[in-house]
Amino acid sequence: MNETAGDGPARSYPVPPDEALRLRELQRHQLLDQPGDLHFDRIVKLASAIFDMPIALISLVDHDRQWFLSREGLEVSETPREVAFCAHAITNDEVMVVPDALEDERFSENPLVLSAPGIRFYAGAPLRTKDGHNLGTLCVIDQKPRQFSLEQRQQLRLLADVVMREIEWRHDSSLCPVTGLSNRGALFSVGQRELENARETAEPMALICLDIDNFRQINNRWGHPAGDRVLLDFSGLCRGFLREQDFIARLGDEEIVILLIGQSGAVALQMAERIRDATSRMNGVFSRSGYHLSISGGVSALAHDDTSFSDLVQRAERALELAKTNGRNQIASLLRS
Repeated sequence: MNETAGDGPARSYPVPPDEALRLRELQRHQLLDQPGDLHFDRIVKLASAIFDMPIALISLVDHDRQWFLSREGLEVSETPREVAFCAHAITNDEVMVVPDALEDERFSENPLVLSAPGIRFYAGAPLRTKDGHNLGTLCVIDQKPRQFSLEQRQQLRLLADVVMREIEWRHDSSLCPVTGLSNRGALFSVGQRELENARETAEPMALICLDIDNFRQINNRWGHPAGDRVLLDFSGLCRGFLREQDFIARLGDEEIVILLIGQSGAVALQMAERIRDATSRMNGVFSRSGYHLSISGGVSALAHDDTSFSDLVQRAERALELAKTNGRNQIASLLRS
């Protein structure tokens, strides 16, 4: 059965309802096209041995392909998404089992069934993120029909959880230990991909740089633990204004950057003002001292002559410096068409 995504052409695989967010999260985990990894290789070897299957894979389902983060018993590193069993498995949170692909109308004419590697049995457990998006699967494959018991399904699910825990641990290990926000490297990597996506789809994109005013005074007066608490509280406040597709990172000591996907500079300017207002009313370690927290901000938006994400960042930071020069506790913008 063919299904469609939006107004595009018919596809030979089902498209999850969260496809856009799922693909964005897959990109932000920065797993695709990475070199082989011993830890993931151990898991697929273990899966192959536990279930006595000749093939075991950690498959990540990209826009038009499935790419194997790790593989046992298979030479190729990727296949088109249109022939991927895993493209079907990610549409459900349960383990998908195909006892005999020749008897399944979804796969009976699949080239991976009729020719090498000659798939007859498939079982795949989705790799589900903390935000509820399936990046791909841990799957096992045989070249003969088989049955898969409830206990085996549970075992495959547990192994998939181990894979996902390793993926999330690696992702989280790159986050700022104080705020839990992404770092500078992740910001520029994600930002450049989002800029390219915006160019392809003719969608807007905007950037907000926010800086806590006179942050050193907080550290000097109440100590660094208090400063860390302010950063944590402020980053949490900022998160509350974001949609799932937006991105937030800590760029400097007290500078936080928000990337707004599909939003104009005018919308970003309004959001920055709302964050500034909310910050002025934020309670904290100094709430009884009469000290009032304030922030300065700079806003930029994607312009027709921007060649890289750095262009947006540089304009937003120039706007931020303008806000500081003009007396702080305000938002400035450098918006161009």
